Amino acid sequence: MRKFLRIAGKIAALVLVVALAVAFWKREEITRLMAVNSLFTEEKITRNFSHMNDLFLTRPLPRGDHPVSPLPEGPAMELPQGTAQWIEDRAVTALLVLKGGRIVHESYYRGTGAGDLRISWSMAKSFLSVLFGTVLEEGAIASLDDPVLRYVPTLKGTAYDGTTVRQVLNMTTGVKFDEDYLDFHSDINRMGRVLALGGSMDEFAISLREREAEPGTRWKYVSIDTHVLGMIIAGATGRDPADLMVERVIQPMGFEAEPYFLTDGEGTAFVLGGLNMRARDYARFGQMVLQGGEWQGRRIVSGDWIAASIRPSAPDGALYGYQWWIPEDAGGDVMARGIYGQYIYISPRHDTVIVVNAADRRFREDGVEAENEAMFKAIAASR
Repeated sequence: MRKFLRIAGKIAALVLVVALAVAFWKREEITRLMAVNSLFTEEKITRNFSHMNDLFLTRPLPRGDHPVSPLPEGPAMELPQGTAQWIEDRAVTALLVLKGGRIVHESYYRGTGAGDLRISWSMAKSFLSVLFGTVLEEGAIASLDDPVLRYVPTLKGTAYDGTTVRQVLNMTTGVKFDEDYLDFHSDINRMGRVLALGGSMDEFAISLREREAEPGTRWKYVSIDTHVLGMIIAGATGRDPADLMVERVIQPMGFEAEPYFLTDGEGTAFVLGGLNMRARDYARFGQMVLQGGEWQGRRIVSGDWIAASIRPSAPDGALYGYQWWIPEDAGGDVMARGIYGQYIYISPRHDTVIVVNAADRRFREDGVEAENEAMFKAIAASR
């Protein structure tokens, strides 16, 4: 019996040593996984959204030695009645308004400031749309109706086999993907754990085999489509999309601070939602889009592409373009939108760009999106 206990004790000690060794070896992955599991908690969400580089793998997007592009101040505007309560209700952390290309309102909340690099979430999709436009213009992609497999043959046999580039752009691929952020087992949260644990986003996309609709027949918001769009850009150009973003958007626009992307374990940028930058630089991007792809005398992307990408192009009357949202009764307005209350709202008719960053844990509640759009329209119409 004593001999058995000695052996059992040695085995237990060995198991403990192995467990500690594994924990030490995987400490970074475990830390990131814990960060994912507490990313949106009430006590941490605001700080997390301005410090994502403390929680995830990242890569810088060097702004180079280009001078910071001017973003002049204009006369201060009076915000519409009810804005203060909306800011409180929606846990807004930044509100910046441009009219005529000039800052007419800029304010920060909940302990954040102008220097914070704020997570874009899905606003990053609209940045990738602009980048895609430059790739299309150079002829690296022959047609939006080309099959995805022409540029990403590794997707053969997956749910993307038989889809076109256009269907990826306007999210009509029909790929089965659960986007429920509140369900631990949903595809979107499984994808988040892949990111946190240093897995491969490409392999995650390749693992998707099921469709719930025939390509091109139905619109459904599917974030992984945007990752596949990044794979298409990489396959068409032979270049890393993040490097192209630096060369074609970040540096030419003279952003005031170096942004960064979250990445997977292979260094692949989380192009569907991992941009981090200052509110003023989000505003610069929005102003460039409002100006039809031009920024302070420089052409970033063609006006034709901007016009095409911000029009509804999905079936069933879905108010979605090529990675852009179109508000109800838009009157030409368009927006980039991310979870938890991130927006770049662009109103050409009012010559206005509105940037909002937030940590709104109630963003999914009924009526919140309509309330936000109504507020943006009121701000855009104000003087």
